[in-house]
Amino acid sequence: MNKTTIGRKIDLEALRHSASHIMAQAVASLFPGAKLGIGPAIPDGFYYDFDLPQPLAPEDLATIEAKMGEAVREDLPFVRQDISRESARSLLSGQPYKLELMDGIPENETISTYTQGDFTDLCQGPHVTSTGEIGAFKLLSIAGAYWRGDERRPMLQRIYGTAFSTQEGLTAHLARLEEAARRDHRVLGKSLDIFSIHEEAGPGLVFWHPKGALIRLLIEDFWRQEHLKKGYQFIYSPHIARVDLWKTSGHWEWYKESMYSPMEIDEQLYIVKPMNCPGHILVYKSRKRSYRELPLRWAELGTVYRYERSGVLHGLTRVRGFTQDDAHIFCRPDQLQDEIIGVIRLVQYMMGTFHFDEYEVRLSTRPDKYAGSLEIWDEATGALEGALEGTAVPYQIDPGEGVFYGPKIDIKLKDALGRTWQGPTIQVDFNLPIRFDMGYVGEDGLEHRPVMVHRAVLGSMERFMGCLLEHYGGAFPVWLSPVQAVIIPIADRHLDYARQLESRLLEAGLRAEVDSRSERMNAKVRDAQLQKVPYMLIVGDQEAEAGQVAVRLRSGQNLGPRPLDDFLGLALEEIREKR
Repeated sequence: MNKTTIGRKIDLEALRHSASHIMAQAVASLFPGAKLGIGPAIPDGFYYDFDLPQPLAPEDLATIEAKMGEAVREDLPFVRQDISRESARSLLSGQPYKLELMDGIPENETISTYTQGDFTDLCQGPHVTSTGEIGAFKLLSIAGAYWRGDERRPMLQRIYGTAFSTQEGLTAHLARLEEAARRDHRVLGKSLDIFSIHEEAGPGLVFWHPKGALIRLLIEDFWRQEHLKKGYQFIYSPHIARVDLWKTSGHWEWYKESMYSPMEIDEQLYIVKPMNCPGHILVYKSRKRSYRELPLRWAELGTVYRYERSGVLHGLTRVRGFTQDDAHIFCRPDQLQDEIIGVIRLVQYMMGTFHFDEYEVRLSTRPDKYAGSLEIWDEATGALEGALEGTAVPYQIDPGEGVFYGPKIDIKLKDALGRTWQGPTIQVDFNLPIRFDMGYVGEDGLEHRPVMVHRAVLGSMERFMGCLLEHYGGAFPVWLSPVQAVIIPIADRHLDYARQLESRLLEAGLRAEVDSRSERMNAKVRDAQLQKVPYMLIVGDQEAEAGQVAVRLRSGQNLGPRPLDDFLGLALEEIREKR
């Protein structure tokens, strides 16, 4: 077996959660009247939300850090106490956010507090034994955060920090953060003229600029070519549909809060689509199907719209309108495992092409609230498990994280900095075929029920592009670079030769342009490097006389003069092999 069960990283989680309590203690001491929100451990760190009598400034972080250091040096024990609801209400008097959290605790659950020194907080833990166990910590930033993520609630001040058991771990993490800031897709998207988001249009809605649109087109064309090779067909479905369609699918019941309000058209209620699957089912049901047709593999780059709170929107990676590289496979039960294996193989090839060599695979099982019978859930989960075993893909069991209609495989990509991004997903669904009364005529002449596989090999184009920008640091491989070569004439007298080269490169299929500005050559080279252009072709008297180009790479490496045909061979090979 090549599976494990996901467990909590108790030690580091406890360390960071304890650090958040120490930070809250420091803030409460420094800012009398502070009202406390929540302070969880998060991947790579922790935060705590505060309602304070004054706005925090970046220089306050050093003061808070120093106060935290005092508590660490005192080596105060963390003491847990289970208390009654009445005692908790008295203890939390004057802390409205804590009282609200306490009121949300079910009557049959224990209410507990943790105390270090003179500071007590409502908390279930876990914590380290004492404040002295906090090895190395750093407060990182201040941000605004709506209470419980609801823009209708008060805006609190959130302090982010991180903690490690050793100074070496903290130092390495801070270096990674600096590199991550340089790779931030929101910053690169602006500096490289890739995309923008406008308040006039609304948050979470992406506008692709020409360079970004070209990169996306190249990815989509590659996606289409590979799907055609694997026997997929393409369909298109409308952007709106009657509410009744989503009631039949169950999405209205299970995901209504993520769907936009209905609009009335001809006295009928319609909504913009939050997913593509019901539309694909309607195409399937447009005529009677035979077992001989199956499997049917239908793909659509379908744009969908889902409501996200404004407080969680984030560049390209959390948006309200996005395009899924969606596909649905309709197959017989005896074909199911082979179809899942085929999707896994396609995912592996696609991810390898984009240089994602590491990823985490998770098998998400039945949630507490689900549709359908246990029997079909077991069959669906078994098919996913069998496919993972059959492809020798290491995976973890993620208990209870399946969707309401079926279990799924989620693949989290690891980028160049080792961070994980939600990417491909494969979901097995016996429920929607039942809800929509789907069928096919079997070899025995009787009606049978197909199985449906929902899958995406990239995820959404928006999130994938954000991931790629950060993975490559904006330096896309040559085949994806919107401008592949910039020709830089040293002086105006070299412009005619530069234009001739541009024509040759364009005819050969390269995306090339001449930098004809009156800037100095070094400035042009620097600007091309900032724009992450793979090749800079410098041309002066010597190159014009010899019919050559002096090739420089965006890394700064100088390949020197060479005949144009030699450069073309080099560049076209890079493009062909997608290196």
